[in-house]
Order: sequence, then C-alpha cells, then structure tokens
Amino acid sequence: MKPSLVKGTRDFGPDKMVRRNYIFDTIKAVFQKFGFQPIETPAMENLSTLMGKYGEEGDQLLFKILNSGNFSEKITQNELDEGAKKLTLKISEKGLKYDLTVPFARFVVMNRNDLAMPFKRYQIQPVWRGDRPQRGRYREFYQCDADVVGTDSLVCEAEIVLMIHEVFKSLGINFSLKINNRKILTGLSEAIGAAGQEGNLAVAIDKLDKIGKEKVLEELAEKGFSTESLAKLDLVFDISGTNQAKFIKLGELLQDSETGKKGIEELRAVWDLLQSFGQTEENIELDITLARGLSYYTGAIFEVKALDVQMGSISGGGRYDNLTGTFGVAGLSGVGISFGVDRIYDVLEELNLFPENNSVTTKLLLCHFGEKELNYTLPLLQKARLAGINTEVYPDVSKIKKQLDYADKKKISYVCIIGSEEMETGKLTLKNMITGEQEKLTFEEVITKLR
Repeated sequence: MKPSLVKGTRDFGPDKMVRRNYIFDTIKAVFQKFGFQPIETPAMENLSTLMGKYGEEGDQLLFKILNSGNFSEKITQNELDEGAKKLTLKISEKGLKYDLTVPFARFVVMNRNDLAMPFKRYQIQPVWRGDRPQRGRYREFYQCDADVVGTDSLVCEAEIVLMIHEVFKSLGINFSLKINNRKILTGLSEAIGAAGQEGNLAVAIDKLDKIGKEKVLEELAEKGFSTESLAKLDLVFDISGTNQAKFIKLGELLQDSETGKKGIEELRAVWDLLQSFGQTEENIELDITLARGLSYYTGAIFEVKALDVQMGSISGGGRYDNLTGTFGVAGLSGVGISFGVDRIYDVLEELNLFPENNSVTTKLLLCHFGEKELNYTLPLLQKARLAGINTEVYPDVSKIKKQLDYADKKKISYVCIIGSEEMETGKLTLKNMITGEQEKLTFEEVITKLR
C-alpha cells in the first residue's frame, strides 16, 4: 500500500519550513511590538464549546471526533433514522478547532481572574475545516491571530489596521484592506424593509466575490426577501466613490436606522484615529458589501486581499461584543485579526517575494579527508557554534566531492576543507560555494570573516 496524504493537508520539507518560519517570525515580531502575549489552546475542544459559534454553514465544516470505545453500542434504529445531525451529538463529544477565536474566548473565561485586562494575546496554531480543498483553501492550515479582549475602545480597531499595514509591508505584499461594520449591515436590512434578517443578508453578501451580485440576490429571494427589498439592495451595491463620499451616501441611506448610524459613527472614529496615527488611506477601502460570514462579529470587520494575484482573503477579523457571553461571562468585548499563513505563503511564492537564501540554515560545513581530520574538526565545530555561526561537520569519512555535493544540495554558503597539510600549518582552506573562491585562513580568521 502506497503512503498518501489526506486531501487538503500537506507535508512541509526543510525549504518550505524555513520560508514558513520567515512568515511566522515576521508576524510574531509585529504582534510583540504592539504588546500582545502568546498563548496556545488544545487541538481538540468539546463540541459544546464549538457548536453554534460559526453559523449553520460553519458548524457543518467542523471535524468531529468519534467517542472512544464502542461508540455505536447504545445507538438505536430510531436514532439512526433521525439523521446525521442528531446522531453526531450521540457519538461525538469533541471536535478539532475550527478557528482560534472561540477557543480563545473559552480560555479567557476560564482564566479571567489571572489575566490583566484588557488582555492582548496572539496565537499561532493549526486549525481544521471540512471544506472542499482547492487552490488557497486547505483542510488543515495555520492561523496567526491577535485579539484584544476586555475593552470596547476603537483605538484597538485602529491599531489592528496599523498591524496589518506593518505585516504586509514587511513581507513586501501589495494589499487592499476593506473595512465595514456589522451595524451598517443591520441598518441596511432595516433600510430595505427586511428588519431582523441581517443574518441572512450577511451570509449572502459574504459570497458576493465568489458568486456575483445576481446569485446573491437569487439566494436572498429564496430566503424570503421581497422584490421591493432586493430592488433597494441593488442600489446599495452601486455605492461608489471615495471613502468620504461613501460615508455621506451611507448617512443618507441609514438616516432612519439608529443601529446603522452607530455603525457609521464607529467607522468614522476609526478613520479619525488612523489620521492621528499618521496612517494614510492608500490601501484602505470602506466596503459596505463586506460581511464576513462568522456570526459573532458585531462591530468593525476587516478583510485583506493581495493585489497582484488571484487569491481569496489573506487576513480578516472584526469586533465581537459578547463572544464570552456564551460561556457565562457577559460584557467582555473584543476585537481581533487573523492572518492566513498558507495563503500568504502562496502569494509570496507566486510573486517571488521570499528573501534570497532564505532556505539556508547552515552557513559553514567542515569537510575532512579522513578519521584523524574528522577528530581535528570537532573542537573547531564547537568553537564556530559558540561564536554564533550555524555550523555542521560531515559525519562520515567520504570523498571530498561527496561532501561538497552535500553542501551544494543544502545550499551551504561556505565549506572549510581540512586535510593533513591544514592540520600541520593551522591554515585551513575556506571555499565560497557561491563564487568558487578559495583562501587559506586560520580558524579564528574564518570565524571573523563569517561572523
């Protein structure tokens, strides 16, 4: 039987892992600069923690874990006939986490007495979704999240925008950041005569980029939106112009909706704060059709796309006013952002934006002609490592060509070749594997040159 991978999952060899770590390290450095602290949560959560937090579509994508032992022993025929939805809860109590935000909310509730509030955390871990695998979409993928919980200050929204800019400028990615507010979507549902249906409106509008305006309108019609409501919504799709022009048009459209006006007020405040930070609007767009399907967002919502490739969103997030309320602690507001590392990797690879020699982990290889020379290299190996130079020795007695081929394959920049002459004189042969240049140096001189 040939080994194979589960669809939607991947192995990562050394070259890819070095590149992935470059992304992780870049994002982590920004998180830490803004005062966020690291945490981790288990891969598994109780289904009672996960279910009902992602909307009906999200719940269907949860990977459930069968109960241990003979999980089917007590299942009756009637229970089998009730269908998969009810049966699942009888044979499964746990699931793989779908995102990092809900487990974070659970963590906050369980540890709130030990946390300094507002609590700023970042988390870099894999998550799992039973989605259909396709380009840029996987069943197992990493998220890099940063959240602030315990404050409703809009300064946090503004700082998230600043972090987004810093991360993607550090990575060299041209991007577009779209911002909206879920209160505006509530106001829109009221303005078109469909009050109380903002959930269905958000779920449908969230698919606008994927299925187009006509299909969105068809889906809403199937969910009971009237022809008159859809006609008014069609006008909303055509709102365009500068961000300030959109604010004006929105104010006119939502003048009779208190919730909608509150959403506009919050977004205007974020714009003003960004101006105070000295942040321009160059990459930022107010997009009133931006919905993001997760049901827990209640305020600002963010979505980032790379401009130079065909790819889904590479980052997104938003404000949630009472996510911890489902765990018995009401009133803890939070806002967060998530960076999609796998899609960011694909963007950097397609646009050739990874730094040169980024896959190099060893800088110096010590090569030798025999057993005596190998023993001679061991103190030198330790000395180089203590000097902070990534160094290794070829462990076997082999032909020098084989050792140099090894260095080539690992993209090691320098090799030190040690034979009997080098041992007698103390002058070692240092070869630059990129230029082919060779020179005779003492090992101290080698260290000085490479350091």
